[in-house]
Amino acid sequence: MARRPVTRWACGRASDTSTTRTDAFPPDLDQSRCPRKTARILHDMGWFQLDQGAVKRAIECLRRAQAGCVRVLGEDHPDTLMTQGHLAEAYRTAGEAGRAIAQGERALAGCIRALGEDHLQTLTLRGYLADAYRAAGDAGRAVALFERVLADCLRLLGEDHQGTLDARLGLAFACRAAGDARRAIPLGERVLADCIRVLGEDHADALIARSYLADAYRAAGEVKRAIPLYDEAYADCVRVLGEHHPVTRIVRGNRDAAKRRRLPYEQATFRRVLLR
Repeated sequence: MARRPVTRWACGRASDTSTTRTDAFPPDLDQSRCPRKTARILHDMGWFQLDQGAVKRAIECLRRAQAGCVRVLGEDHPDTLMTQGHLAEAYRTAGEAGRAIAQGERALAGCIRALGEDHLQTLTLRGYLADAYRAAGDAGRAVALFERVLADCLRLLGEDHQGTLDARLGLAFACRAAGDARRAIPLGERVLADCIRVLGEDHADALIARSYLADAYRAAGEVKRAIPLYDEAYADCVRVLGEHHPVTRIVRGNRDAAKRRRLPYEQATFRRVLLR
């Protein structure tokens, strides 16, 4: 269960069909029969719903999944810890940074204890925690954590691994939050070029990287450079993900805010999972 659930809907177009898929299991799903399998189903449901923007439902599924993992596997099992990390990411997405940090700290400490500093799951959970600190306004701590994650990814995975691209973009997000545009923009340009080269222009990570770069230019006051990037990112998101996908809505909102000379209201982020 530590791996990100791979479904044919996860990076696909948001539609009525995908919404129906999130309703495939009832909220009172019985965990007494096959509890480990049920916990996995709840985990995968929650992670998919988080990808689709159904944050409240994601949190409920992941809370139940974590409780089931603790009962069946114990608190220090890798699946329990990864589920706890995903719950932390859901809390961060919901704007509950305090809960995200508390869950993320416990998950990371347990993962280091159980699997060691260099395990990919440890790198993933450290990235979640960095995002939680950024969301809480502690950009300095977020930068330091992302620098650690990026250095570890480069050492263990290499330049072109998707986890390394993700870590570099996370560092760019944190630098922008810290007001360091001189560092954030070159990092964003590097990530976008690498995502296009390694993953292709239509990959979800490349779409988000382009949107981030527009955000970074906007934050630095370079609106004339930001708006064409927003337009391109939005057109690509509509074509690849669909008009109603959560990422598409965020990019559209930020583009419109930039055109009105307002600050971006929201940021699209990677789901920070190195375990593929």
